[in-house]
Amino acid sequence: MLDGLARTFIDPPLNHIGRKLAGRGVTANMVTGAGLTFSLLAALAIAFQQFGFGLLLVIASRLADGLDGAVARATQKTDFGGYFDIVADFLFYGSVPLAFAIADPSANAVATAILLLSFYFNGATFLGYAILAERNRLTTDLRGQKNFYFTDGLMEGTETIVFMLIILIWPASYVWAAVIFAAATFFTGVSRMFRARQVFAAMNRDQT
Repeated sequence: MLDGLARTFIDPPLNHIGRKLAGRGVTANMVTGAGLTFSLLAALAIAFQQFGFGLLLVIASRLADGLDGAVARATQKTDFGGYFDIVADFLFYGSVPLAFAIADPSANAVATAILLLSFYFNGATFLGYAILAERNRLTTDLRGQKNFYFTDGLMEGTETIVFMLIILIWPASYVWAAVIFAAATFFTGVSRMFRARQVFAAMNRDQT
């Protein structure tokens, strides 16, 4: 929901830094790999209840996640680069809740299971929509220039980052925050399914 608005503020500085990095020979995949490393180290820190250190690593990982696209735009976007980026994102989204479950299984395990199920469902609706959009040659730049078709929704990347920051700043809020975020994520997935039915059913009628 907030990604489009956030892009108007973060893209100019990210693009500037991305051009600087590209000029020094840094590739987008290198930045994606660094971001993934920060994400997994953040999860490790959280699992050991080092939430402050985990917070810093999450911020670093999200900065890298923004910069890899900026570097790609300054050089050349590749199919593998887009693929690597989305895989790294999904690993990040799953590893942080898992780390909270490991940190306190008795308190956090059920909420984590619900949250991860919502991520799994939402990810399926997102990737399925992207495949159909590619097949039907749909394009959009509302969420920035992407290798995948990004649909809008109640829960997007910006909201997910805010959620991660909340649970790291206030770890005691994890259970209720996870359940609320899971409910909103399920809503996003269901909404995307209804949109897919409307958009692609209409396109199929037009093609017959």
